[in-house]
Amino acid sequence: MIRLAVRVRRADAELALADLLDLVPAGVEEIDLGDTIEYAVYGAPGELPDLPDLRAAAGGALVEVTTSAVPDDWGERWKRFHRPLLVGGRIYVRPPWEDVRPGVIDVVIDPGQAFGTGAHATTRLVLELLLEIEPRAAGGPLVDLGTGSGVLAVAAAKLGYTPVVAVDHDPASVVAAGENAAANGVVLDVGRIDLRREAIPTAPTVLANLVSPLLIEIAPRLADPLPRRLIVSGVLVHEGDIVAAAFAARGLVELSRRELGEWTALVLAPRGGAGLL
Repeated sequence: MIRLAVRVRRADAELALADLLDLVPAGVEEIDLGDTIEYAVYGAPGELPDLPDLRAAAGGALVEVTTSAVPDDWGERWKRFHRPLLVGGRIYVRPPWEDVRPGVIDVVIDPGQAFGTGAHATTRLVLELLLEIEPRAAGGPLVDLGTGSGVLAVAAAKLGYTPVVAVDHDPASVVAAGENAAANGVVLDVGRIDLRREAIPTAPTVLANLVSPLLIEIAPRLADPLPRRLIVSGVLVHEGDIVAAAFAARGLVELSRRELGEWTALVLAPRGGAGLL
C-alpha cells in the first residue's frame, strides 16, 4: 500500500481541501504540521490520484507532495489511530473492534469506509451542539448534509430524531452510511445528492458539516420553509463571521458559536423565529 501526502499552506488549507475532496471524495487524513497542513490518502498502486491532478487540486497552496510505502503491519497500526470518543458524557463513538461502554448512547462506526469517525473536531462540535438542544425542542425530522460515514445521522437517530435523511455526493459514503445505520440498528433515508446543483433537502433540524466554501455556496439556495435550527461545521475560526453572514442574508441568524482548536461550529435559526436550544 502507498501513502500519498500533500502539504499545503495553513492559510489556504481549507480551500485546498475542498478541491482535494472533489478528487478524493472518500476523504483524506489530516495532520497539523504548524505552518502547513498535510492531507494524505492511502491505496494500492493505480488506485491513487495522478500526481498532476493532485498538484492542480492543491493549487497555489501547494508546498510539497510525497509518496511512501506503508509497512506490512499497517492493518494493526491503523487501528491505533481510531480510538473511541465520549462526547458530552452521553454519546460514545467507537470503531467496531472496541467494546461497548455501558450507560451511554453507543455509536459504532467503521472508519475504513468513508470520511468521518467522530474524532475530527468538526464532527465533535456538531455532536456537542446536538446534545445541548433542549429535550422539548429535540426530535422530529432531521437532515444531515454531507453525511460521510453517517456518524452524525446515526447519533441523531439514537437521540430520537425521525425520520433522518442523510445525503452525500460520494457513492462510497452513501454505502457506508447505510451499512453503519444497519450496524447500529437505526433507520436512515440515505441518498446521493450534489449539493451544488440539486435541490437541498430541508427539515426542522439540519446538520451541515461541510467546508466553508460549500456552505457559503448553498446558503442562498436553502428552500422554504427554513430549518428551525441549522448546525453548520467544517468552518475555520477566522471564517466564522463570513459563513454566518452568508446564512444571515438568507434569513438565518446566529444563535451560538462553539470553537475547538482552529475549528468553529454555528447554530443558526430563522430571524424572528423560534429556534430553540
